[in-house]
This record gives sequence, structure tokens and C-alpha cells, in this order.
Amino acid sequence: MEWLNQLIIRTMPLVPKSIIRKISSRYIAGETLEDAVRVTKDLMALGGMSTIDVLGEFVTTKEMALHERQMCSIVLDAINENQLESYLSVKPTSLGLGIDFDFAYSNIKMLVEKANSFGLFVRLDMENSPYTDKTFEIFKKLRSEGFQNVGIVIQAYLYRSENDIRKLASYKPSIRLCKGIYRESPSIAIQDKEGIRNNYKKLLQLIFELGLYPAIATHDEVLIKFALEIIQKYNLNRKDYEFQMLLGVREDRRNELLRNGHRLRVYVPFGKDWYGYSTRRLKENPDIAGHIFKALFFKN
Repeated sequence: MEWLNQLIIRTMPLVPKSIIRKISSRYIAGETLEDAVRVTKDLMALGGMSTIDVLGEFVTTKEMALHERQMCSIVLDAINENQLESYLSVKPTSLGLGIDFDFAYSNIKMLVEKANSFGLFVRLDMENSPYTDKTFEIFKKLRSEGFQNVGIVIQAYLYRSENDIRKLASYKPSIRLCKGIYRESPSIAIQDKEGIRNNYKKLLQLIFELGLYPAIATHDEVLIKFALEIIQKYNLNRKDYEFQMLLGVREDRRNELLRNGHRLRVYVPFGKDWYGYSTRRLKENPDIAGHIFKALFFKN
């Protein structure tokens, strides 16, 4: 079936959007903020947490970016008013980073400032390589202005990531460590799965050694077990780390980690701009291609 999965992934642009939406609905809370609040409350009932993300990235106009900023601001209000165990994740390009740095910084700072007034946290998502340095620059600038309630993301498939962690260490950042999902050149990114996995282990070990707070974002059982071994080896307090997973992925393992007393946060996206996010999730998990096949040819 591997060949069929890969074939379906390569031809995904030809798959009707209605099929993509049906299959990917498990990964998205819904189109409204109320959906994200509901999902977060369900997670809290299990002992979990969330990070809420308004779907939308690579905006092309300032008007679109200002709309995204307003949506993110409303998310902060909802987290505060509903006393959710949650924080806000933002994609810098959705707030204008691809248009103008100062404009984007102003939008992001406004959200971080508002979150700070509520005692809430904001995570700067990491996008593809043209925005890596600019995203780090935004993070550093916010921290230099006294905002401690902002964190960053490191992608394990980039060769530069070890050096980036060392450069950031003095800021004592909260780091979400993920593998990385954007298609990048072999000159800057590890291409094979085992190589990425090995670098993830190396970077996670480094984060712990530097005394930084890791958000261990992975569904890879090898990496989960590796993290658990480190946690046991150093006899870490549960407040010194957290696991992170995507909505709708490995829910049984997620619930097992929660039952065993680990802090775990689920990435909860919502909004109308679901297609780009959905196709990336499906490409990241080719096994789901079989569901697309069934939806296409066995509708009844």
C-alpha cells in the first residue's frame, strides 16, 4: 500500500476539496472560535491543555493581516474569559511578516502585550526558511522590550538548529521542538527520516542540558520514548517540560501520557482557511492517504 499512499499524496491537488475537508476534519476544531473553546474544554477534562491557532498564513495585504490580528485578539479574550488551560500560537506571516517587518512586529507586539496583561503566553510558530531569521529577530526584540511571555519554535530538520538553540540560550526561552514540515533544500535541511530523528534527539538533549523549557512536539514513538528516558534519567519535575501533539493524531498515546502524569498540550487550529493546513497534515502522514482512496471510490 505504500506505493498507493505516495501516489495519492502526489496527486492530492486533483482531489476534490470536499474530500480533503471530510478526511481532515479530525485535525481541525472547526470554523469558529467556539469550536476551539469546546475542544479545549474537552481536553481539560482529560487533564490536558491546548494552544489555539487561527488558520491563515502567507497573507498578501495589510488588510488581511489586520483581520488576522483581530481574530488572534479575540482568541486571547476567549482564553481569558473561559479560564482555559491554553495559549495563543501565531504565524508571523499571517500577521504581515511577508509584507513588512515593522508592520508585522507591531501586530505581534500588540498581541503579546495584550496576552501579558492577561497573564497568558504566545508562541511564535516557525514557518519556512525565508522567515527563520526574521522570526528569531521578532522574538529577541520582544524579549529585549521586557516580554517574557513569548516562546519560539525550533525545527529539527534544519542543520542550523543546534547553533540557533545555543544563540538563544541566554534568553532562557520556551522552545517547541518539532521535526519540521516545509519542503526545504537539501543544502539547509536533513532529508531522511532517520537523520531528522537523530538530530531531534541531539537537540532535545541539548535543550535539557541548557536548562531550557522544552515543548516536545512529536508523534514519533521512538522520540517519545527517548524523551521519557531523559525525563526519568534526570528525575525531572513535570513542570520542567511538556509534550505536544496535533489535534486528532495518536489520541490513545496522548491520553496514556496524560494518565501517566505528564503535561501535554494539543495544537487546536480553527478557521475557514483550512485547506493549506489540511493538505500539509495529510502529506506529513501518508498512511491517511488510504482514507482518501476510500472516500473517492467507496462513497457509500
